[in-house]
Amino acid sequence: MSNDTMPLRAKAAGSAGASPLVGRDAALRTFDDVVEAAHAGEFQFLAVVGEPGVGKTRLLAELTGLTGRYGLTTLRGRAAEFEQIMPFSALIDALDDHLEARAETVQRLGVPQQRLLATVFPALAARIPGAEPDENADRSGIVRLQLYRAVRKLVDELAQPHGLALILDDVHWADPASAEFLDHLVRHAPRGRVLVAVAYRPAQAPPRVAALVGTAGGHQITVDPLNSAEVAELLGPGVNRARGRALYEASGGNPFYLEALSRMEVDELPASARAVLQVELDALPPGSLRLAQAAAVTGDEFEPALVAVAAEASEPELLDGLDDLVARDILRPAGTGRFQFRHPLVRQAAYEYAEAGWRLGAHARLAAQLADAGAPATVQAHHVERSSSFGDTRAVTTLVTAARAVADHAPETGAHWLRKALDLIAVEPETLEYRLELLMELCRAEGVSGRLADGRDTARELLRLLPAGQHARRARAARICALMERQLDRPLEARALLLDELNRMPNPRAAAAIPLRMRLVAESLMRVDFRAAQAVLDLMPDSDDGWEPGLAVAVAALRAMPAYAGGRMADAVRRADNAERVLDAAPDAHLAEWLDAIAWLCWTGTCLGRYPTALRNFERAAGVARSTGQTYVLTNLLAGKGRTLIALGRLPEAMDIIDESVEGARLLQSGQQLVFALTQLCLALAWSGEHEAALRAGQEAVAAVGGSSEVWSYMGRNALGVALVLAGRLDEGVDALVETCADFDNPRLDRATLLATCELLAQAESARGRHAEAGQWAGRAAALDYPELPVFAGLVPLARAHVVHAEDPGAAAALAEDAAVRLRAGQRSLDAGRALLLAGLAHKAAGRSGQARERLREATETFQACGARALEAQAVRERRRLGDRVPAPAAAGQGDAPFGLSPRELQVAKLVVQGLTNQRIAEELSLSVRTVETHLSRAFTKLGVDSRVGVAIKLARDE
Repeated sequence: MSNDTMPLRAKAAGSAGASPLVGRDAALRTFDDVVEAAHAGEFQFLAVVGEPGVGKTRLLAELTGLTGRYGLTTLRGRAAEFEQIMPFSALIDALDDHLEARAETVQRLGVPQQRLLATVFPALAARIPGAEPDENADRSGIVRLQLYRAVRKLVDELAQPHGLALILDDVHWADPASAEFLDHLVRHAPRGRVLVAVAYRPAQAPPRVAALVGTAGGHQITVDPLNSAEVAELLGPGVNRARGRALYEASGGNPFYLEALSRMEVDELPASARAVLQVELDALPPGSLRLAQAAAVTGDEFEPALVAVAAEASEPELLDGLDDLVARDILRPAGTGRFQFRHPLVRQAAYEYAEAGWRLGAHARLAAQLADAGAPATVQAHHVERSSSFGDTRAVTTLVTAARAVADHAPETGAHWLRKALDLIAVEPETLEYRLELLMELCRAEGVSGRLADGRDTARELLRLLPAGQHARRARAARICALMERQLDRPLEARALLLDELNRMPNPRAAAAIPLRMRLVAESLMRVDFRAAQAVLDLMPDSDDGWEPGLAVAVAALRAMPAYAGGRMADAVRRADNAERVLDAAPDAHLAEWLDAIAWLCWTGTCLGRYPTALRNFERAAGVARSTGQTYVLTNLLAGKGRTLIALGRLPEAMDIIDESVEGARLLQSGQQLVFALTQLCLALAWSGEHEAALRAGQEAVAAVGGSSEVWSYMGRNALGVALVLAGRLDEGVDALVETCADFDNPRLDRATLLATCELLAQAESARGRHAEAGQWAGRAAALDYPELPVFAGLVPLARAHVVHAEDPGAAAALAEDAAVRLRAGQRSLDAGRALLLAGLAHKAAGRSGQARERLREATETFQACGARALEAQAVRERRRLGDRVPAPAAAGQGDAPFGLSPRELQVAKLVVQGLTNQRIAEELSLSVRTVETHLSRAFTKLGVDSRVGVAIKLARDE
């Protein structure tokens, strides 16, 4: 560090304003540490927390000066109390002007990212073509993830080359989209010199904001009131001891109120904080007071012309009033031609001091002015919702237009404006259809934004308004409501709702009843009551002349899973064949309404081992889910696709998909969907060899299970058991696995998972020296076998190989090799590698070193292709014990790459030598971080090192 930057704390003191900074030495020391770490290249997150007026904003001003002296680009923004529903308001305040001046920064991003950013930042909207809404765009909640990634990438670009400090004040008022983005940002930290600092009031902060420090592992500064000695120091020697004591007692040590009180030339000080500001406002001339109130209505930062409209003031009155308010330090200049209040508390007081009727009129005048000027509906909506009256059709149109404009990237704001619009519409016959249309939109917005309870209530409102005789529409609304209840982990309520609506129908076998029956089938399958599911399906025809397009596809899609769950494998295969034919012939438009049923067919394909078909169906259904906004289905589809990729041994690819599923489930705030996603993440990490991360994912899944006994809860517990076994914690792992599959008369796991669990238990028990128990699990695996299906092929001989390995390694080798052949034929690459590894170990124990080397080599190559790093390392260790030279020769096409590194592994290794972090390498090569980690782990193995320094030394020697 240069000498110029060493005494920064001393330089900072008093730089933010006229009054000295007192009692904040500890905070300033933390600022020094955090800014220095950010300047050195570490992402830093800082929260400044305290009650209103305690000095958070002043401390952020000190931080701004400090970051500037370190050379970081410093951008400040603030959320505002009366505009807190506006999407991304704090980020726009911080970034928009800077983006207008740094067009080249945005141009470095890809065109899709630019278009996403243009939907948020006004400075980009007019410059970037194609920024208008796309009718074919992704309508699911996942589009928010894409936007958040684009903003994170923008943060990375803005940090080049000297670093970035993003400082956001009053984030307790941040809109839901801003809070959600900050949560995403700290979970997926920028790659380099970035400091994000926020300030908020703890009592008003939403849970997501309050949890940011813990999520980020950042620093929190709690700003307390000043003590009496600090107050005396702040007041200075010009205030006598008696008045100083009175000021301290009246202010409670709060610097904001202390400053306001100290200005008052009165003998009796106000008794409350609110009274302090009221006294200050009371002292204003009437014209200045009205302008202050108009400014408070206009915005957090405002242009004088709009204040004149709100106040109905002439230009001379406006200018005189502004001069007076600035002179009295009510307002302060905020840039060219703009002003803001000296503190949000002053704006709040001015707003509340105005008469309610006058405020309504001021908002109405501003709304009219903005409409005449052609301002976007999203800008008008803030004032429209505060000034509109019942039956105001223009206001309804504005609010609906604004809601639809933000529906994709800020659905919670969209839901807010839709609800406001609905509140203005009378429940009358002539408006009923429009109201029902808006209620359907509102239900979607609430579901996508994670407000599942609100979405459920909206769906129930739909049911209340729909005429009793409109059975088809009522069935659709009831089905949506049941889906919401399901996502809220309320299966009993979902089932009761469906049965109640069915009982209302005069003909429960009519076409209108089919959607309700389909949901009942799904509810039964989730409860693992496949007999009940089959009983309902038996009452349903395959098609009917009165059915709408797509319904026959949905019914066919549901039929295979109950047959599979009931052990009727031939019937399950026949049903799956038929469903896939029907699905392939149907256009996407016929699938959108029935994706929750289509998902069952996708999962059945994976359970049956029809992996290529299952992948194709998952991908197609996910595409439809994205385009129609069905996040609650999309997260499930992505989890299923990830599970299929795990079975195929495509672990890095699986983790990329599963990461998206986990993030989508978090946005959705559904415990069930989060467990589905975390279960697959736990398995992918465990088989990849990332044991600690796998255990964390598994433990989070089990914690989210709660008291559920449905299929997804057992899947989560089973995944944690797998992770424990693979991490070497055999006792705990065996106990966890046995708990999930002990009841074979009423199994809670699907047949393929149950068989795989038995095989793993045979391995674990054999490793613990409990050969009798291992034999029992191998026997149970055999009882579950269905040789005609590839998903089962190979696991039974592999289980038997574990059992006989210790006593008869020759027989174990033969069984393991047979298992490997069968597993390869079934495309279960990872399990085939495990069988080859066991075959190699068995050949070694039998004294057949040549065959052992060959099987271990094959196992190494298989694990390497899968991304199973721990298993690959185990195979390499066994080969070295046999005297093999590892790494293996480079594969064809790798040229002269040293040490057998693949081109990509060499590329990653060279970037490591340059000092780039895994995050930075991922950005440079357009890979996921976990894919980079996979390549790096393989490079470690091939180079025979265990650190990044070792990579540099090895490559330097080769050169």
